[in-house]
Amino acid sequence: MKLSDYIAEFLASRGCSQVFGYLGGAITHLVDSFYRIDGITFLGTYHEQGAAFAAEGYARMKNDIGVAAATSGPGATNLLTGIGSAYFDSVPCLYLTGQVNTYEYKGDSPVRQVGFQETDIVSIVKPITKYAVRITDATRIRYELEKAVFLATTGRKGPVLIDIPMDIQHAKIDADALEGYCEPQPKAAEFDADAVADCFLQACRPVILVGGGIRLSGSQALLKRFAEPLQIPVVSSLMGRDAYDNTCNNYYGMLGSYGNRYANLTVANSDFILALGTRLDTRQTGTNPANFARGAKLVRVDIDRNELSKKVKQDEHGIEMDAADFLRRLLACDKIRQISPSAYQPWLERIRVFKEKYPSYSEASLHDPNFVMNEFSDLLEENDVVCLDVGQNQMWAAQSLTVKKNQRLLICGGMGAMGFALPAAIGAYYSHVNTGRIIAIAGDGGLQMNIQELALLKRNHIPVKIIVMNNHSLGMIRHFQEMYFDGRYNGTVKDYEAPDFCRIASAYDIPSARITQLHELSVVKTLLQTDGPVLVEINLPQYTHVYPKLSVGRPIEDQDPPLPRSELAENMMIKLIIKNS
Repeated sequence: MKLSDYIAEFLASRGCSQVFGYLGGAITHLVDSFYRIDGITFLGTYHEQGAAFAAEGYARMKNDIGVAAATSGPGATNLLTGIGSAYFDSVPCLYLTGQVNTYEYKGDSPVRQVGFQETDIVSIVKPITKYAVRITDATRIRYELEKAVFLATTGRKGPVLIDIPMDIQHAKIDADALEGYCEPQPKAAEFDADAVADCFLQACRPVILVGGGIRLSGSQALLKRFAEPLQIPVVSSLMGRDAYDNTCNNYYGMLGSYGNRYANLTVANSDFILALGTRLDTRQTGTNPANFARGAKLVRVDIDRNELSKKVKQDEHGIEMDAADFLRRLLACDKIRQISPSAYQPWLERIRVFKEKYPSYSEASLHDPNFVMNEFSDLLEENDVVCLDVGQNQMWAAQSLTVKKNQRLLICGGMGAMGFALPAAIGAYYSHVNTGRIIAIAGDGGLQMNIQELALLKRNHIPVKIIVMNNHSLGMIRHFQEMYFDGRYNGTVKDYEAPDFCRIASAYDIPSARITQLHELSVVKTLLQTDGPVLVEINLPQYTHVYPKLSVGRPIEDQDPPLPRSELAENMMIKLIIKNS
């Protein structure tokens, strides 16, 4: 059979129904096979970066392989931002790139290029993939496909890339004679469940900090079975925002530089933290980790030993294990049954006071985007999927959306790439995992990064609902310029402009509406119920901010705008770090 047909059949047999990409000469054989083989479909995006993000959205929803394909040279390099996003956020994606014929490849020659669009994409992507290989022998295709998919979907998940020269793509192979990949047997991990139970039994102010590893391990239900009956407070990282039902009475917001003030106070005052599947980087701990949760014992559970080697506290205890395996064994531990939920009631009451004192929004106004996001939560239904772009819009949503059971929040975290929301929403739609609506929330800057994918919405009548939070500036960086550059708005207000998004939507025959007054938000509810794609532009003041915000050098409990020192002292149950307001 033809090798490209084998690839298509292999992916279809793995349950991959969709390949996202942009056609080019070096992948014509592959794409032709995707059109001809049953069980798999090629979806042509309008930019390779859009294809990469769409594959990521698809993979995040399925928690399984997502696939994007691109031609050699510029097609392959246009995938890079999406590949990096999948790598940093541990998303299992397979990228297939075309390459010049093997007899045109420069090999070890010192010349820069022999074949047209020849580019050594494998060397370029190795730092941001779990595995990358160029196929030079057609009989190795089964081995390399099986190896790549295994590595992408096991351990700490992540992207892989296979580069396939054109003459290899159309080579004839005997599928029955191909050598397969022998999957290594994982070593069973162990930990002392009694010791972790003892930490909870000895604690007065415990907290479970959940990260993206909860979703990646599929352990949301296990987490709820453990935390809710015992009434242990749960706080999330940015990537763990949809790992726990926000309506549960033991959920207390998002930690971090832009975290909810009440969540940061909760972690800062804790005496024991169980961190599950989170990197605990400086956007969570503050720039001086020595000041992080100073009175707390820390146990970290992570599947990646390299993350555990990066200690936040010198006396922390690291457990190298999949979060689902950890929670199953902890739930089976007899000592866990000795934990009394009533033991933590004084602590829970203190946290409830924090939450009441410091809500995520300040006024019922369109001038307060956090209030808009809070109101938007009421419009969301079960199984809805919200994809966030990067910038102020992401943080407003992360601070103020109430993510309920069975809803998803897809966030580009580590790479932090503008342009993520729209193509990721397209990928989420084609995953067919949730039966709810797919919503993309973006800023005016982020939407313009991949605005060409509006054509795909129109072409295939994809019912993605787009919410544009338009403050006519690059707000996140503009805020930095106010803080550190004396308000010189170079490239954020000056030399920047946002178009009329409603007119652009009209050019693509996509219905739209512009919201300029608070009472007009009711229009959004109606538009979310319509068939097909919709764009809603919410017109905000140009000089918006994201608060609370943690400044460099301050501990997580001391965010801007700073509280009066006496009020901060009243909030602290551990020794206060005195800094001038």
